[in-house]
Amino acid sequence: MLLRTSLAMLFGWASLSLVAAHAQSTQPSGVTALTHVRVIDGTGGAPLEDATVLIEGNHIKSVRSAAGAIPAHARVLDLHGDTVMPGLINAHGHLALIADGQNSATAYTAENVLAELRQYESYGVTAMLSLGLNRDLLYPIREQQHQGKLDGATVLTADRGIGVPDAAPPLPSAPDQLYRPATPAEARLAVDAMAKRHADMVKIWVDSLGGTKPAMSTEIYQAVIEEAHKHHLRVAAHVYYLADAKSLVNDGVDVLAHSVRDKPADQELISAMKRRRVSYIPTFTVDESFYIYAEHPGFMQINFFKDALPPAVLTMLTSEAYVQKVDQDSKTAQHKADFAMDQKNLKTLFDAGVHVGFGTDSGAFPNRIPGFSEHRELEDMVQAGLTPMQAIVCATRNNAELLGIQAKRGTLRPGKRADLIVLAANPLDDITNTRSIVTIFHDGRTVAPRVPVVMAR
Repeated sequence: MLLRTSLAMLFGWASLSLVAAHAQSTQPSGVTALTHVRVIDGTGGAPLEDATVLIEGNHIKSVRSAAGAIPAHARVLDLHGDTVMPGLINAHGHLALIADGQNSATAYTAENVLAELRQYESYGVTAMLSLGLNRDLLYPIREQQHQGKLDGATVLTADRGIGVPDAAPPLPSAPDQLYRPATPAEARLAVDAMAKRHADMVKIWVDSLGGTKPAMSTEIYQAVIEEAHKHHLRVAAHVYYLADAKSLVNDGVDVLAHSVRDKPADQELISAMKRRRVSYIPTFTVDESFYIYAEHPGFMQINFFKDALPPAVLTMLTSEAYVQKVDQDSKTAQHKADFAMDQKNLKTLFDAGVHVGFGTDSGAFPNRIPGFSEHRELEDMVQAGLTPMQAIVCATRNNAELLGIQAKRGTLRPGKRADLIVLAANPLDDITNTRSIVTIFHDGRTVAPRVPVVMAR
């Protein structure tokens, strides 16, 4: 208990509100040695036991056996028995779409963006892509982070994203949050504007939401893909149908940002995705969030879940009225069927060698919870048939590759940014052990976990 207590004092767990209130990020300096730890480095290789991780400033200096020399001036943290793994990377999230527990066109403010980035960070999500519905105010936030002046999960942006008139996404938004071109020419202009602002990716909403909305025409999404590639921008597509996925892959899309859910993935899709190196993000949270809380799973009783939610949303999700609403919803059976197909298709595509990333759509609706959903997504990936190590690699190395940040992040290698989570228990034994966060390092800074773990030795 003494070790945990001293770490709690060091990392300031008792002053989370103060940490969250700080707008400035303190640049780390000096050398910190994390000793006697198990290292899962994100590459998929066997974990390194009884290792030492040296952090110098905001970078990893070395990862080596415990017998290695430690600089005399280093701050040494003996974490005997703990596990160190890379920070999680979410390649499909959203920011500041919710105010007072519900979706709102007025929610996208700098204050709300920063609050959610800090929430992600406090759950060990050290980088995230806000995949559409962003206002331009996100760019100065991204720039301040690049300069080391601002905390929170490192943010990448898909700018506003592109739908078509009267179609997906069915969310309230301000006029400067979404493009809805009616013609290919308008679509190209939208891409040009996003490229001028230096977006990190382009997002398109393609499908018809079960036939309830107009689908994006082939001509428009072909124009988006072609124009984006001229600017060396990758394109991610919101999809549901197998037929749409095949067409998009054949027309050059780079990322399928959701699961194929209407039919099993077939060899034609698999071959095309592998040939064109298209990435696949399952986002199990999307379909599961429609019904899972009404089943009162065990995770709803733990603070790791409760502390991620505003009180009003927690009250709503735990109410009997909510259970009845879900039970009586004619779409609930379809959501469960979609989730089952999600799981089947992930296993099929992963086993076939398709590049699988990791995302949750967290932040899109009140019941898709920034920070918590990423840990639940790992659990769902393992339930689908992946090993804990495979799921972790999808959420770290693979996502860094998907986002083009693999030179700096995603694995625990010398020279890369010091983005890592210290865990009290081994996630290779049980993937839910990723929730046992002792502390977080992000760009070398120590970050207090939202729900600290204090355990006796």
